[in-house]
Amino acid sequence: MKLSEIKAELDKLNQVTFVLPDGSYVPEHFHVTEVGLLVRRFVDCGGKLREEKIINFQLWDANDYDHRLKPAKLLNIINISEKMLEMDDYEVEVEYQGNTIGRYDLGFNGTDFLLLNKQTACLAEDQCGIPAPKQKLSLNALTNNSCTPGGGCC
Repeated sequence: MKLSEIKAELDKLNQVTFVLPDGSYVPEHFHVTEVGLLVRRFVDCGGKLREEKIINFQLWDANDYDHRLKPAKLLNIINISEKMLEMDDYEVEVEYQGNTIGRYDLGFNGTDFLLLNKQTACLAEDQCGIPAPKQKLSLNALTNNSCTPGGGCC
């Protein structure tokens, strides 16, 4: 999700909830401890220089059980961060501490923000020697439909 999409959804919500990939919820007393602009420069396996910019929300589950982050408060945090960091409308990822620090893509189901597992990918497949996926054909496509019993084709 892009930052503008998150802001639009927050305007419609009464509460902010995040759902982990396993279906469990981030405890409702979470804090957003930082909003950051991350710039990553790297060279892919094909030797091409690349740059990625994303916005990062860090969620933290403190033992502050009375804390509830309201949508207006999160919007205020985002607005301040946009001005101070001069952020554009980039994709947002979320960091959350489970067994280790997890980094997630973000989705929305109409009620809850969804923490989605991130996936790796080769950015230079044409230069890595990765074979192209084989085309799958159905058995029906391989049979010669012109053969009939007694037709002499077998």
